[in-house]
Amino acid sequence: MQKITVKATINSSINTVWDFWTKPEHIMQWNNASPDWHCPAATNDLKVDGEFHYNMAAKDGSINFDFWGTYVKVEPHKSLEMYLGDGRHLLVTFSVEADAVIITETFEPEEVNPLELQEAGWQSILNNFKHYVEG
Repeated sequence: MQKITVKATINSSINTVWDFWTKPEHIMQWNNASPDWHCPAATNDLKVDGEFHYNMAAKDGSINFDFWGTYVKVEPHKSLEMYLGDGRHLLVTFSVEADAVIITETFEPEEVNPLELQEAGWQSILNNFKHYVEG
């Protein structure tokens, strides 16, 4: 199966990057692909067999959905491996290089939206994360 990969270099410490990536109070601040969307609620049970749930919602209230998954591997400060609620595999790696952290997300695409749109959306969320951390 084809996979999509998005990356960003975050100019911060691995401790800060990890905390901002995994703690719900931070996730709600950066987890949206465009300014007309937001993440009004998030939970994250960061352990093998634990689930995360991020409420993704249009700010005008027209649509919302639960983006969720189950962790199959958790290596603090290194990687997170999970299966999304629809069964797709997602791997997130954190690589420390000098004074920065490179986050790489590799995931199986869904079958509704074009690959380019999915890649752009995930990259946009990752870019939001970068801006939030470096803010």
